[in-house]
Amino acid sequence: MQSLTIANCLKLSSQLLGASDSPRLDIELLLTHILQKDRTYLFTWPEKELTSQEADQFQTYFNRRKNGEPIAHIIGQREFWSLPLMVNNSTLIPRPDTELLVEATLGLFAEDDDAQPRRLLDLGTGTGAIVLALANEKPSWQCVGVDKEIAAVELAEKNRLQLKLSNVKIHQSDWFSVLDGDKRFDVIVSNPPYIDPDDEHLTQGDIRFEPLSALIADKNGLADLEFIIQHAPSFLRSAGWLLVEHGYDQGEAVRDSFASNGFDNINTFRDFGRNERVTIGQRK
Repeated sequence: MQSLTIANCLKLSSQLLGASDSPRLDIELLLTHILQKDRTYLFTWPEKELTSQEADQFQTYFNRRKNGEPIAHIIGQREFWSLPLMVNNSTLIPRPDTELLVEATLGLFAEDDDAQPRRLLDLGTGTGAIVLALANEKPSWQCVGVDKEIAAVELAEKNRLQLKLSNVKIHQSDWFSVLDGDKRFDVIVSNPPYIDPDDEHLTQGDIRFEPLSALIADKNGLADLEFIIQHAPSFLRSAGWLLVEHGYDQGEAVRDSFASNGFDNINTFRDFGRNERVTIGQRK
């Protein structure tokens, strides 16, 4: 293989047009992972030649990205709430919009003393992104993450161990199935499957490489959301909070479900694209 410099690699970004919305950034992320350097290094040393092993690795990664495979799957990592998380194809890749769920949860308890104990449950934890972000912010909280898929449970536990968060427990559970209703939570959060099985976007972009079980739900994407909202009051303390992420066009239906299942102080937050994305409610 002809010698490759950092500058040569960056020029290949034009070949990713159509496969990526951010081709230049994708190349930078591949290079920083392969070289184990930060992005500043790429701009400082553009004429640096890759070793033959690095060049081979880059070509392999580049071809995978050209075929549409997500960057996070290729390098095995995605940052969420400034935490490095291991990812794989067993569950969803954490999205920036989901940080809104973390932000909204922290906002509800902004008046707490630093040592105030709370109990938090994350339903459908996947990589563990939400529960680990909150546990990292709130060391005094006792946090539980559950997921139906054993592969997701194993991944979340690896991330917990990597981040050394002792105030988190990860369990395999089909939503609330293994939980003790006598041990109630101050707050329950969830980013459940909420895409309509007939949604055309399921055959486009990075989402093609993610498990359908973590994406789709019956009843036009509302089935799991409605199940969680219906059963959450039995696991919440009096005046406890439920926060769920949902589709951009599901806000009204989710608010109606909250209202009909005994929640007050219902409110919806918009994401970076100004779409309704997270709805919260307080148990009466």
